[in-house]
Amino acid sequence: MIEWTADQEDLRAGIARWCEAFSADHVERDEEGTFSWEKWKLVRRAGLLALPFDERWGGDGLDLITVMGVLEALGEGNRDAGLTFSVTTSMCSTGIPLEAFGSQALKDRYLPLITSGEAIGAHAITEPSGGSDALNMRTTARREGDEFVLNGSKTFVSNGPVADLFVVYALTRPGAGALGTTAFLLRRDTPGLVVGKPMKKMGLRTSPLSELFFDDCRVPADHVIGRVGAGFMVLDHVMKREILFSFITNVGEMAHRLDRCVAYAKERTAFGRPIGSYQAIQHKLVDMKIKLDTARKWLYDVAELLVAGKSVTTEMAIAKLLTSEANLASSLAAVQVFGGHGYMAETGLEKDVRNAVAGTIYSGSTETQYNRIASMMGL
Repeated sequence: MIEWTADQEDLRAGIARWCEAFSADHVERDEEGTFSWEKWKLVRRAGLLALPFDERWGGDGLDLITVMGVLEALGEGNRDAGLTFSVTTSMCSTGIPLEAFGSQALKDRYLPLITSGEAIGAHAITEPSGGSDALNMRTTARREGDEFVLNGSKTFVSNGPVADLFVVYALTRPGAGALGTTAFLLRRDTPGLVVGKPMKKMGLRTSPLSELFFDDCRVPADHVIGRVGAGFMVLDHVMKREILFSFITNVGEMAHRLDRCVAYAKERTAFGRPIGSYQAIQHKLVDMKIKLDTARKWLYDVAELLVAGKSVTTEMAIAKLLTSEANLASSLAAVQVFGGHGYMAETGLEKDVRNAVAGTIYSGSTETQYNRIASMMGL
């Protein structure tokens, strides 16, 4: 297991001190389904968005494991999971590909906006007909002189309604498979780009979602991220970090949930005894702990392999699958431990269930992860 240094513990404690403010009115915010600009200002003041980026662009220059540790502490302390999701989305969708693949000009112009939170980032991958089949896209980008002309649409774009910058993946060579996709950086005011209305959804309601439409959308050729045709390589790099950053926050949420359930099981009595003295409740809590510890270990172990330059295709799929399913099981168990109180919106536990369902879908559904693992086994 990870043993944090004193400096890393200080960073984790530093973020934890902001979490009460991040969590304020989280149940009411969820019911409203609105993004909080006030909380985004707090996120900016806390410096969360600068964590993984180089100091040249206003970042903190922290290593992958340390960033994950801070994000785990954020998940443990912050009850507004939608806000947390918007933070990791902006960080991963736009900042990560810009730093790894963007030209010097793109980095200098846009990365300071992402690291400071002045600009919110989003990426547009999924299409109405594609789902988790990311390469089955129909949005095209045609070269015309010093521009590319995009046509098509994207859906389920996290941060879409509030984003200033979009990383859009489009076909530049239809029929060429992985070599036919290119990543583009689009400003919100790009001609021909239309941002759809916020989409109502089951969970993570404080993190807004929308469609994007491209109608002869003209993007300067120098806003290609990486090389033309290398979009899949960019996406693969991004998705690995998205899984690690997004799901380590779920580990933090699971840790908080377990602590809350253990405390409740000791205090709540039924039939003259604390409910924690009953084997049925004990087994639920033990199962929650096993799932929590397993998910945490897998995510950090995969991160260490990634840092070491190892192939992590199978391991990443397993870590994502395990964590998303564990988080859902943990949230359902918490409702059962709290009984009728857990079913009430005011406790925030039923919200946890709705939020957890999303993790089994985004970043590649559970079924997609099973298929990926089977493929790597030669099946």
